[in-house]
Amino acid sequence: MTLAKICGLSTPSTLDAALRGGASHVGFVFFAPSPRNLGFERAAELAARVPDHIRRVGVFVDPSDELLERAAPHIDTVQLHNTAPARAAAIRGKLACDTWAAVAVRTRADLDAAQTYAGAADRILYDAKTPEGASLPGGMGIRFDWALLDGFRHPLPWALSGGLDPGNVAEAIRRTGAALVDVSSGVESAPGVKDMDKIAAFLKAANP
Repeated sequence: MTLAKICGLSTPSTLDAALRGGASHVGFVFFAPSPRNLGFERAAELAARVPDHIRRVGVFVDPSDELLERAAPHIDTVQLHNTAPARAAAIRGKLACDTWAAVAVRTRADLDAAQTYAGAADRILYDAKTPEGASLPGGMGIRFDWALLDGFRHPLPWALSGGLDPGNVAEAIRRTGAALVDVSSGVESAPGVKDMDKIAAFLKAANP
């Protein structure tokens, strides 16, 4: 059984599609520049629809304490992008919840950053490094070479992200052995617009 997170959900219908399809995690983005950004009222509405056995993941980019505190009632897990290990450790200690740290990957050397989160996070999310100057740290449909993970000694439990979609997720799981996969733009019809059929197809492909 491969766990699967559908990230960047913003409507009841697409959230329900993820739940129906068997997602283990659902992701809510709290980052204003993102087309998937949620206000707290909508986040509360969506979070209330999620059964207790499904994890609600809040996605943040080097967040302030104020943002974390306002989002905290609606999430079970914090996913941090562009956040230094010391800051991640402080957030983990303060919120006392499952904490994921994203590591942006383009080369094998990029994987070394994973080691710095040992003791600071509970899980590493390997994501594709976005181009220089990109406004978003993820959710752009870019993938990295999965062969970079061959033989790598992971310091923590980990998840695979970056450019996954219904057509390649089964191959990604076979190739990397990922126990958890994460998708956002790969199940959209336009930036920030989730597609219920693509969500269903992704989840079926992840667990045929």
